Order: sequence, then structure tokens, then C-alpha cells
Amino acid sequence: MEISFAGKRALVTGAGKGIGRATALALARCGAEVTAVTRTQADLSSLMEECASITPVCVDLADWGATEAALQGVGPIDLLVNNAACASLQPFLEVTPDQFDQSFNVNVKAVLHVSQIVARGMKARGSGGSIVNVSSQASQCALRDHAVYCATKAALDMLTKVMSLELGPHQIRVNSVNPTVVMTEMGRVGWSDPIKAKIMTSRIPLGRFAVKCRKFMDSVGLHRG
Repeated sequence: MEISFAGKRALVTGAGKGIGRATALALARCGAEVTAVTRTQADLSSLMEECASITPVCVDLADWGATEAALQGVGPIDLLVNNAACASLQPFLEVTPDQFDQSFNVNVKAVLHVSQIVARGMKARGSGGSIVNVSSQASQCALRDHAVYCATKAALDMLTKVMSLELGPHQIRVNSVNPTVVMTEMGRVGWSDPIKAKIMTSRIPLGRFAVKCRKFMDSVGLHRG
């Protein structure tokens, strides 16, 4: 099946690595005009080397003011993929205020803010659009050392439902995707320990974590070069 996003403009956050990078590249391969947002310039530079048509935006989404300034000039967006996230893992009794605030600022507050910016434009144009929030199975399953991460993804799921309810009348679709562990750089932080990983993979029918993003793109023919 041929998938085409020709004539569509997409914005992907957390596009420097992992799922976000693979999503940005896949959308570009399918014809979309892609704006890639990440906080690390080196990641943006390597992404541009891989796909020169992508428009880069370097900003820390945890900074509300900087995000507002950086995204005001990106133009009309038809598809927003809120993928940016962080995972700082601690036992429940060791969670600190700074770690809590950082996780919620990136995983929840930034999603709300970027979505507001994009959805206001969609509403004003009257053309509708689509917003996809990348959540996690961690929103539904308690995981040791993931108290804050699980809480942010549960909050994101409910935020998605409210966004869908309020933006639906403006023909703006809002959905979440909730993957299991994907062995990206962030995934390896929490699940490289074979003993810990076995507890999780035993719950997965295929008996393994999701394939790496590049391998997935190759398997479905979305990566070339």
C-alpha cells in the first residue's frame, strides 16, 4: 500500500533520535513537508544530512517562552506528532522535585503548549488537521522505578481525550499511540538489564521488545539511502 502525505505540512517534536527521528524521515519520504523539533543541534545537523528537505528547529520544549518564539514562524501545520519525552528513572522513595518537574514539563506541559500553538492555527484556517501524541504502555502498567514516567504518560492519555473532545468540533483529530518498549537510546536506559528486561518481555506475545526504528523503517520500505 502506497502512503502519501504530498501537500501536507507536518511538525514532529523530539525528532533528533529514536521514534521521533524515524517518524520525521518516514513522513518526508512519503511527501510531507516536515519541520523537525529537537533541543540538540548535533542531532538536527545529522538529520539534515540524512534528509535535506526537513526544516530544523532547535529549542528546549521545557522552556515555554523559547518554544513560543521558535514555533510562531513555522507556518500552517496539517499534522502534529508530539513525540518529545524524557525518562529519568528513580525508585519511588527517591524521586526529587527537580526530576518530577522536568518530566512533567517535557512529557505533558510541552505537549499541551505545542498543541495549543498548532491547533489555534488549524482552527483559524478552518481546514482541520490531526494531532498524534506518542504515549506509552507505561500509562497503563505499573513499572518499577517508573513512578514519574508512568504518571506523565497517564496524564498524557487523559490530555489526549480532552483535546479530542474539545478540538473535534473544529475537525481536528487527536489520538495517542501507546507503544511498548522500543530499544531506542531512551529505551536502553531502562531496559538493557537482561534480568529486568525478561520480566517485561515475558508479557509480550512475541517475546521481545519492539524493533529499532531504523530496522522498522527498512522492513516497511520507508527508509532508503
